[in-house]
Amino acid sequence: METVAQVIAFVGILVFLAHLFSSIFSRTRIPDVLLLIIIGICVGPVLGLVSPAEFGSIGPVFTTITLIIILFESGIALKLGMLRSALGGAMVLAPLSFFLTMFVVSGLAIWLTDLEVLPAFILGAVVGSTSEAVVIPLVKQLKVKEETQTLLSVESTVNDVLSIVITVALVQAYTAGTFEFASVSGKLIASFVVALIFGIVGALVWSVLLNKIHILKNAIFTTPAFVFIIYGVVEILGFSGPIAALAFGVTIGNIETIRIPIFKTSTMKEPVGLNETEKVFFSEVAFLLKTFFFIYLGISLELITSWFIILALIFTLVAFALRIPAVKVSIRKAIPKKDLSVMAVMVPKGLAAVVLASIPMQQGIIGGDIIKNITYGIIVFSIIFTSILVLLLEKTPLPNLYAAILTPAWPRFGKKKEEEAEVKKTVRKRIKKTETDKNE
Repeated sequence: METVAQVIAFVGILVFLAHLFSSIFSRTRIPDVLLLIIIGICVGPVLGLVSPAEFGSIGPVFTTITLIIILFESGIALKLGMLRSALGGAMVLAPLSFFLTMFVVSGLAIWLTDLEVLPAFILGAVVGSTSEAVVIPLVKQLKVKEETQTLLSVESTVNDVLSIVITVALVQAYTAGTFEFASVSGKLIASFVVALIFGIVGALVWSVLLNKIHILKNAIFTTPAFVFIIYGVVEILGFSGPIAALAFGVTIGNIETIRIPIFKTSTMKEPVGLNETEKVFFSEVAFLLKTFFFIYLGISLELITSWFIILALIFTLVAFALRIPAVKVSIRKAIPKKDLSVMAVMVPKGLAAVVLASIPMQQGIIGGDIIKNITYGIIVFSIIFTSILVLLLEKTPLPNLYAAILTPAWPRFGKKKEEEAEVKKTVRKRIKKTETDKNE
């Protein structure tokens, strides 16, 4: 961009396009995420009008702020009842999907590329996650149950943490020459537990302070500012900032339904939650940041050679195929076929994978350039395939196919189940009629 005026005009156009794409999605089911990323790819790698280097250190800060706001705003909307119901499935699906993808992709990388064993596992760990920054906005636009939205939101957040911790651990193991499983496991557990404690306690403290904050003028952004502080402190201590941000949002969003004994026995005021104005404001901010995030993601991707494109396509297809057994094993409840199929296609990679893919090259790992190039291809293909499959789920009978594969007792959902229900209904009527006759 040559002048400030052109940049400002371009930003204004992007905001209007974001609303237009959102409207297009509601009518045609073509995901706005895909359209925004295409714009980023066009102005970035294709036309060369702008590059990630031009954003300097602002780029990573912007993406982190976007992630925090998306997780926080998503947490506000999660209800405790739904969270309890979905948590079990999410905590099974996340590690199962991650490690299954990680090991299979690593094995294929050893076979199809020149990568050694440890670099191949680094590639598997980088692409084993799903991006919460892509999944959360996308599932919110789909007509699925609230429990399904909750499950996928939690699962993608946990998956991203697994990817970050294990990738960094494997890179350190490569440079140091040793890998300590106990240390990695302990760090993973601590990342979740400590982050949850900080997020929940921080939200409880802030809910008490909100009584005074609401009196102040122009204080609507103090809540996300406090979330930024919680996130920063948790990350500085070496734990998971995203988990803390999500936990903060869930707690503050449900604070008025949580019974806390200390507030009953003390002279402190009862904790309060966010008002409707604040919730609407945070929703609008999340929408705006999401728009620029996906364009920045497109700009951050690089064009790769044909051989890496083929490898990336193979690994992406494998990731989508592995997602099906992961969902089948993890989900035990009877849920609508549409929801099952949405779970099975939510395999998009995001900016976290872009950042992680560059670490091996920076650390001088042999094959670091291969890891980076293949990851970039997988990110593009995974988002494109997710978007196309979402469109097909909305427009075609594809959910029936996924349901037939994923539902253990699929035949019972057809005529047989309806016939059994009808028989039971008839038997109950006869029993009731018999009892009535006896009374008379």
